[in-house]
Amino acid sequence: MIVRTLEDITGTDRDITTPNWRSKRIILAGDGVGFSLHETVLQGGTVNDFWYANHVEAVFVVEGEGELLDKETGETHRLTPGSMYLLDGHERHQLRPKTLMRTVCVFNPPVTGREVHDENGVYPLVTEPAAS
Repeated sequence: MIVRTLEDITGTDRDITTPNWRSKRIILAGDGVGFSLHETVLQGGTVNDFWYANHVEAVFVVEGEGELLDKETGETHRLTPGSMYLLDGHERHQLRPKTLMRTVCVFNPPVTGREVHDENGVYPLVTEPAAS
């Protein structure tokens, strides 16, 4: 059994901060459960381009509001608390929070915590060695 709090993660290598967002990685690949779980808080008024070419991501909006642009179709979706989106087709997308937006995200395959978005917003596929 794994029990963690956001307070446990704050200020550790699982707590990643950029100018536009902060991600607390609650569960990572090294935990060996087949997915990763993150709390991500995005700053209002920012524009965030992402493309998870190597991962499927589900995002649940807990707080705040914004827009999600599917960069492949041009379709825009309004996001409010209780909204969920699933990037099951590895869609290039843009997230535009209007206010501070708090989300809970799940990645498959799980991220290791060492990934950094490249110039296209892509996380590389980094794997953990198999547990013995």
